[in-house]
Amino acid sequence: MTGPSAWRSGLEAGRRWAQPRYVWMRAVHNLGPKLLSLLIALTLWFLATSNRRANVEQGFDVPVTVRDTTGGRGEGTRAFSDLNPATVRVTLSGRPDRLRELRPESIEAIVDVTGQPEGSFNAVVSVTAPTGTTVTRRTPDRVQGFVDTQVVRTLPITLSVATPSETSLPRYVVVPTDASVSGPGRVVTTVKEVVTSPVLVPAGGEREARLIALDTVGDPIDGVVLRPATVMIRRLDTGVLPIRTLPVVLTKPPATLRVRSVSVQPSAVRVVAAPELLGRLREVAGRVEYHVGTYTAPVTLGVPAGAQVLENVSVRLTVEAVPVQATPVKPATTP
Repeated sequence: MTGPSAWRSGLEAGRRWAQPRYVWMRAVHNLGPKLLSLLIALTLWFLATSNRRANVEQGFDVPVTVRDTTGGRGEGTRAFSDLNPATVRVTLSGRPDRLRELRPESIEAIVDVTGQPEGSFNAVVSVTAPTGTTVTRRTPDRVQGFVDTQVVRTLPITLSVATPSETSLPRYVVVPTDASVSGPGRVVTTVKEVVTSPVLVPAGGEREARLIALDTVGDPIDGVVLRPATVMIRRLDTGVLPIRTLPVVLTKPPATLRVRSVSVQPSAVRVVAAPELLGRLREVAGRVEYHVGTYTAPVTLGVPAGAQVLENVSVRLTVEAVPVQATPVKPATTP
């Protein structure tokens, strides 16, 4: 229906809704089903959002950060070690959806040692809760540690590579050649050397290797910072060299001496030479100065021209003199 009739019908409906009695009658019409529908809708909404409205608790293992502004000195003038424990268990209360999105790194557990003298400390852990959460407990609430002077040392880098092939003569270069070791003074002073983690570098290639700080017995040391943390190892040789391992054979002692025991170290050496020359070699002659007694002596190795021995050889000898036998006297004959 359109035109004037529709316009009059709409005007009439508007007049009815302006009358309080009409509005009341429409409101109480089928009141029971309406109230039941509203109750069902509210119940469903309450059940669906109860998870969001309920606060729950969740624990996090949070690393402890040490703060120090003693005397207004700049960062790095003091260092901290032996933190025990290094993490605390922090329990937060909040909405499940909020707690699910949190990570331990987003929670701050701070120990402030400002004003603490150098030496051992036992301080309270202060935890800052992220927005929308509340700290309910922390375990433990105190941590121990040691305040020390920050020390920096520069040490040469010792190369450590995987064992190459016996038929190769590798040459390496490390870039850079030195590294700085920084940290608490009593920890840094235990560092004996900085080595590269063992890597296998192909001929003519390069590899990145991580640096490791070692103590006097060769164990890794924690609690220090190495700069740089990694170095580049380049292998300068371009391939496999003609190398052959040959036994060392000592020359015989003079007839007046006798060898009671002998130990050659090493008993075999690597020889570099042209392939055709290596094919003819079966052993390496070793010359040593013999004399009576027990002693260690260097061995002079003899190889043909064009060949080179890669190892030095020594020998442990026990030599004794050969007893001289008396010449028997022949009896005189009667003419």
